[in-house]
Amino acid sequence: MEAMNKPRYDAVILGASGFTGKYVVREALKFLNVPSSPLKSIALAGRNPSKLSQALQWAIGPNKGPPPDIPILTADTSDPSSLAAICSQTSILLNCVGPFRLHGDPVVAACAAAGCDYLDISGEPEFMERMEVKYHDRAAESGALVVSACGFDSVPAELGLMFNSRHWVAPAVVNSVEAYVSLESEKRIVGNFATYESAVLGVANAKQLQQLRRSRPRRARPAIAGPPPSKGSTIEHQKKVGLWAVKLPSADAIVVRRTLSTLTENPGGLQGMNESADAVAKREAFWSCVKPAHFGVKIGSKSLLGILRIIMVGIFIGLLGNTGFGRWLLLTFPSVFSLGWFRKKGPSEEEVESASFKMWFVGKGFSNESNASQGNTKPDMEVITRVSGPEIGYVTTPIILVQCALIVLSQRNNLPKGGVYPPGIVFGPTDLQEKLEKNGMSFDVISKSSMSS
Repeated sequence: MEAMNKPRYDAVILGASGFTGKYVVREALKFLNVPSSPLKSIALAGRNPSKLSQALQWAIGPNKGPPPDIPILTADTSDPSSLAAICSQTSILLNCVGPFRLHGDPVVAACAAAGCDYLDISGEPEFMERMEVKYHDRAAESGALVVSACGFDSVPAELGLMFNSRHWVAPAVVNSVEAYVSLESEKRIVGNFATYESAVLGVANAKQLQQLRRSRPRRARPAIAGPPPSKGSTIEHQKKVGLWAVKLPSADAIVVRRTLSTLTENPGGLQGMNESADAVAKREAFWSCVKPAHFGVKIGSKSLLGILRIIMVGIFIGLLGNTGFGRWLLLTFPSVFSLGWFRKKGPSEEEVESASFKMWFVGKGFSNESNASQGNTKPDMEVITRVSGPEIGYVTTPIILVQCALIVLSQRNNLPKGGVYPPGIVFGPTDLQEKLEKNGMSFDVISKSSMSS
């Protein structure tokens, strides 16, 4: 009976012919039918079989002969029956069809109904929180593990905060961690148009997100040692990491807060579906070393001029994103309003290969936890760590998504039975960090030092 009920495919990649989707296919092929890999069968899904075949051939590379025998499935996010059909045939669905607030809901609904595990690369807070409200109970009941933000948004932030937090050894305790994202390239930096479109739509839907949050019960707030940090100046010169920086309104801080709230409600982490005693002990030991902190994210540049350019793009999106005509302008002329950072056709292969990122985590806290409770005491200790890797949208994001999928396939019993969760609470205690380090990313401790009052 178990063999009869086993899905036909280990994974289906939905939206495999899109800009990011084809890079996900290329990354997944590295692990298909490799002896140590749990990925033995995949299928590609999307609206256009011809484009899917072209994406597969591109992912294999030129002069590599005919593509392997990988099935092409027709599915459309506007056709629920087609989504139900692919969910019934796979263990896990990897969703690359964005913007997710436009196309993601029916896919999550289909997975939650079918008990099919689901991962995506969304960086859209309103979509993620709405999916949790609408489908968490159904997914928990059916056994569908639904995890968004399994890409550059927001796994480096989640694992990076945990990595920094675990380097505060008692009696020392962390109070705040500020992340500084620096995008680097030997050529020009060109972003994913879908990311830009999501940012524009995020401005348009900001009120909906506020309404959604007001309609929900308040989540548990983690107990953080010491007072909250001051807000500081709009533009910061962070000399320790050599960057000028300004606050980045990304999903990262929101996703991290969701993980910390879930951890506060479940101090030992989330119980696995069928965990061994060793797995329980490992999970509880991991979370006992992770202390919550006030967390924020800033985008950094080595020059003040670079920061002013970032602020200009933010002003364009903030002002024009609130009206229909403004959004039309932003989405019709992305290169103009993003000052060349985004364009509809995406980056070239050379631009992708030359790009990289560094994400610095500057943790501030107390050398002794007893100091944290003493009135106006300021932090006296600093721990700086760093996560780095290749280009964020087309290289790092597929690496993270595929490694998350491999963990779900190989360690399913140690993961929650089902429900809608952020990635940190699900993958934190697993070996995801080690897997990412074997596939082109680095986690480094830069310094530990005392701070003058």
